[in-house]
Amino acid sequence: MIKHPDYNSPTELKNFLESRNMAMQKKFGQNFLINKDARKLLTDTLEIKPGTKVWEVGPGLGAMTSEILERGADLTVFEIDHGFAAAVSDFFEEYKNKGTFHLVEGDVLKTWKKTLEEQGQPDYFFGNLPYNIAASLVGDTIENGIRFKKMLITVQKEVAMRISSAVGSKDYSSFSVLCQWAYDAKPVITLSGGNFWPKPNVDSRAVLLTPKKDFPCCKNPLFFAKLQRALFASRRKTIKNNLSVFLSDAKKAEDAIAKAGLSENARAESLSVNQLLKLSDCIEN
Repeated sequence: MIKHPDYNSPTELKNFLESRNMAMQKKFGQNFLINKDARKLLTDTLEIKPGTKVWEVGPGLGAMTSEILERGADLTVFEIDHGFAAAVSDFFEEYKNKGTFHLVEGDVLKTWKKTLEEQGQPDYFFGNLPYNIAASLVGDTIENGIRFKKMLITVQKEVAMRISSAVGSKDYSSFSVLCQWAYDAKPVITLSGGNFWPKPNVDSRAVLLTPKKDFPCCKNPLFFAKLQRALFASRRKTIKNNLSVFLSDAKKAEDAIAKAGLSENARAESLSVNQLLKLSDCIEN
């Protein structure tokens, strides 16, 4: 088992990368959380018990991985960067031999479903998710009917705001609807760029998502997921126009909107999750 670098020291992290001819890749949104207190807070928020099954996306060099494994978790990490995958495999060889550390190399958007089939659903999901995959990955799990007992994600502050944005606000989107339909969201900590190395130009925020009890609240969850996405596809268009295209039937769209007690001239961003759910059931009927 190879000794890992000091996760709080940018100099040590940089030296380690150079010693293995590795480099940070901007396309993967790689930034290390070098604030030890913040890492502890995030791990404490998960409240891991021995044997808890956890998925971690983007372990990097294993700063959070180490914290999670020390709490006794059965951990699976998803890493797209071959160099980082090789490093964490070396660092946590002891846990790998115990059967409590599993590595899935490749793009998590392409590998998570197969891993789910092989391992079953984990209890918790954790990840410091880059901007370019955050909404896709979270939305993909929800649309496929997968909800974790706890989902703790650190994302760009802008993405975090979209998760809990209010109806009618500029941040309210299809992604907001999916998250608020499936989960209750609670901000945990906002982290300025100085908490990471390399230092990003934006702030990040950790958000804890816990499953809503009254889910899915509609007759056809798969249809609802597709419907709400279609209604937000062209934000400037009315729900009548978007729904007519989605159903390929203007009359059916008009009837469903009327039954749901909505205005044909309303736009998707003005509709609450409950109103969208009602519209979905009216179409189903």
